[in-house]
Amino acid sequence: MADSIVDFDKDYIERGFRRCEDYGIEPDRVFSRRILCGLELAERLSARRELIITAEPFISQLCDFLKGSGFFAILTDEEGCILSVIGDDAILEQAFELRMVPGAFMDESSIGTNAMGTALAEERPVQVSGEEHFIRAYHRWTCSGAPIRDPEGRLIGALDLTGSKEGVHLHTLGMVVAAVNAIEKTLALNARNEAITRQGRFIETLVDSITAGIASADMEGRVLSVNHYALEMFGYSQDEFKRLGLEGLLTRWPDIRATVLSGGEVMNEDVLVNAHANKLYFNLGTYPIIGDAGAPYALILVFKDVKKVRKHANEILGRRALYTFDKIYGVSQGLREAVDFAKKIADSRSTVLLSGETGTGKEIFAQSIHNAGARREEAFVVVNCGAIPRTLIESELFGYADGAFTGAKRGGQAGKFEIADGGTIFLDEIGEMPLDMQTRLLRVIEEGMVQRIGEGRQIPVDVRIIAASNKELLDEVERGNFRRDLFYRLNVLPIRLPALRERTEDIPILVRLYMDKLSKKLNKKPVPISQDYMDALSAQPWPGNIRELENMLELIINTERLPDLTEADRSEAANHQYAIGLGKQQPRSIELSSLEDAEASHIRSVLSSAGNNVSHAAKRLGIGRNTLYRKMQRYRIAHSDDTNCSIVEPYHSTITVP
Repeated sequence: MADSIVDFDKDYIERGFRRCEDYGIEPDRVFSRRILCGLELAERLSARRELIITAEPFISQLCDFLKGSGFFAILTDEEGCILSVIGDDAILEQAFELRMVPGAFMDESSIGTNAMGTALAEERPVQVSGEEHFIRAYHRWTCSGAPIRDPEGRLIGALDLTGSKEGVHLHTLGMVVAAVNAIEKTLALNARNEAITRQGRFIETLVDSITAGIASADMEGRVLSVNHYALEMFGYSQDEFKRLGLEGLLTRWPDIRATVLSGGEVMNEDVLVNAHANKLYFNLGTYPIIGDAGAPYALILVFKDVKKVRKHANEILGRRALYTFDKIYGVSQGLREAVDFAKKIADSRSTVLLSGETGTGKEIFAQSIHNAGARREEAFVVVNCGAIPRTLIESELFGYADGAFTGAKRGGQAGKFEIADGGTIFLDEIGEMPLDMQTRLLRVIEEGMVQRIGEGRQIPVDVRIIAASNKELLDEVERGNFRRDLFYRLNVLPIRLPALRERTEDIPILVRLYMDKLSKKLNKKPVPISQDYMDALSAQPWPGNIRELENMLELIINTERLPDLTEADRSEAANHQYAIGLGKQQPRSIELSSLEDAEASHIRSVLSSAGNNVSHAAKRLGIGRNTLYRKMQRYRIAHSDDTNCSIVEPYHSTITVP
């Protein structure tokens, strides 16, 4: 045994002795130069707590193995400060006599060469026996020590086995090295586990911070995890949610599962969820987790509040009101009174009924009312009641359930009232709504609930209704075309918009405004207008109101010529039979006995100038094509130059929501 020790490479002993001489260590020293106690020691032990706890079971195992052999184990930190001492009582008593206790520093600068201090200085396992210790008091010992490194390779301590020098053996150093390896691996494993735990907490916190309900489940519908937001959305505790499972939570879970297993996806679909209080619609997106075999074995489900999803969609699709009251130009008393009243009722929840001729700005007023109220950040949904085909108006307004009819969208479709929930719905041309739909609308106003086609459940909606009509609805009531009870439900806050001919003092303002606006839009120079010509413009009847005035100004800017507006041909000029273009047309005298005669004459003129193209004529008039067809039927206007020609059945277009 002794020979093997002599043959062992111990150059580190010589180097250690030289260092001790440089440190000025006295060979007859007994105690360490530096010993901590009290609060200072407690703070150091607390700072090295992880090393102490990790090393303790391996040190205990070593001591149990060497029990009765006269050895004890010492654990130090990276500076050589003793953190713990474990061993046989008899040998420990001798060690304590030399103050080899927690807090004592065993580095070479404090107590000379020894297995702990020299292992730290050399950064390698060492064995120091008998006279290889620089101080004489330690010549009785044999020490085997090895440095301990953290997962990043930094020195964090040393482990030592010390006993009587008669018990020296290289195997003792081997045991220390093995124990140190086990400690280092455990530290690395703890670091990985801690990193995984931190990552798990990070992901959990991240998922909980997302304002969406997120759950994971296997393909059998067993819930694996769920975030706090989902629990709040559905009103369940975590245990209740997991116990319920996806089969109990989602009415369409079998269909969703089949879709995912077949490689499909469910994205942005409204699904019924069995929430704690009621069945509610939520927007669902699914994200399958694919296994090594290429098949999904689990699923991430993301639930979003339908209202928030629709609000975001409304912003993207432009379902926003753009106009405000400061965009309504004019100084006439009738207009200002209408604006002042509209501002006063903007924050009310009551229904508004806007009446006035075509082109008087009813939608601008509706948008301005919405933007001046508390719902300004919510959706503003426009529904042209005269433009929706009769067969589709119910589904457009109130939506439909999954499988309600052939061709229905999977998962169903929200109606315009649901889309407008929290905001405003503008029902333009309300007088064109079929009687049976008027009944449904009345119920929505009274109950604040909508019911999708093919579904028995009613959905609460909070919608402010602004209706508009260019017809006298009370007259339509007397004719049996409009429900009396609905009229009074709509006519809570009535606003009548004056025709342009009733606000002649506003015409110069509007001419200057639109001349500037249109010239910039068309990239053309404004056409100068004299006061005389302005007076002539103000004297026109303008049956098309502001739209007609705007169209005329666009014509003037494009042609850079002013139409003749003499007293003899004002009515023709109002019908766009302007004396410009291919040659001046001779005015013809027209006697108009009523406003309806003027409108009929204007429609005939515009149709003629549009080459009898109904679409082009409707665009010039600023009205919908279906509306033009109805007016043609009303005034018995033929669809061609031949007045005996029969009227073509109108083409039904779908609703457009800006």
